[in-house]
Amino acid sequence: MSDRESTNGSAERRLGVFKTYKLYVGGKFPRSESGRVYEVTDSKGQWLANAPQSSRKDARDAVVAARKAFGGWSGATAYNRGQVLYRVAEMLEGRKEQFVREVAASEGLSKSKAAAVVDAAIDRWVWYAGWTDKIGQISGGANPVAGPFFNLSTPEPTGVVAVIAPRKSSLLGLVSVIAPVIATGNTAVVVASADAPLPALSLGEVLATSDVPGGVVNILSGATAELAAPLAAHQDVNAIDLTGAAPALAKELEIAAADNLKRVLRPGPADSADWTASPGTHRLTAFLETKTVWHPTGALGAAGSSY
Repeated sequence: MSDRESTNGSAERRLGVFKTYKLYVGGKFPRSESGRVYEVTDSKGQWLANAPQSSRKDARDAVVAARKAFGGWSGATAYNRGQVLYRVAEMLEGRKEQFVREVAASEGLSKSKAAAVVDAAIDRWVWYAGWTDKIGQISGGANPVAGPFFNLSTPEPTGVVAVIAPRKSSLLGLVSVIAPVIATGNTAVVVASADAPLPALSLGEVLATSDVPGGVVNILSGATAELAAPLAAHQDVNAIDLTGAAPALAKELEIAAADNLKRVLRPGPADSADWTASPGTHRLTAFLETKTVWHPTGALGAAGSSY
């Protein structure tokens, strides 16, 4: 008799191991501080998983982690950041099948269309990886001045950026808003799509097994308004991307963000973004500050030539 058969001869039924989705904060995978979860369903209303429902405390913890990671990440060379982003693409490539399943279920796509979305998301990581050491060349440079000075402008990261992820594009849109933030040396606190959070939570597992330092990207799931409000008002958040916020909520968040003069990237028409289009560089420059340095020139020799 087989070990898989019971004494009455019938085959044993194996219980599957369901995946437990967790938050990604500070390089770790905590459950929500509140202990709450909510049901995530597919496009047909069938249950997929329980996702953690983050609290305001989780949002504050994520900001603390992002601030702690900012110094090291912004101080890394642009070339090194590019290597790290490319490593993320490598790890995504190795887990492609999992993301195809999650995107297909989350967005109601066929397997072939979901595979195309995952491929595009991987390519988007590679695209931004290539920009890390080039964006300074197009957003900074030497300025002509009427005087004996060098005048140089260089871009620097803004700091901690809160990102409201797209509501419909659960992976490609998500990557398109996270990658440019960290490519330019910022750290991110991401509020995943409330309706389709599973690809975002799985992306946290990819980031943890890549070379991305803990705290550079922090991913929260739950009610968008509940999490976005404290992030918009948080005094240690330097900028906010409102891409996934509905118009009424976006207006409230923008008002709250004005309290400490946060940079705000306003959303376009709701859910109309074509995430497959070439992203351009506007998201790379959206969260950069320009530092301008003046340096006096000096005379060399009797001829009066200067450097």
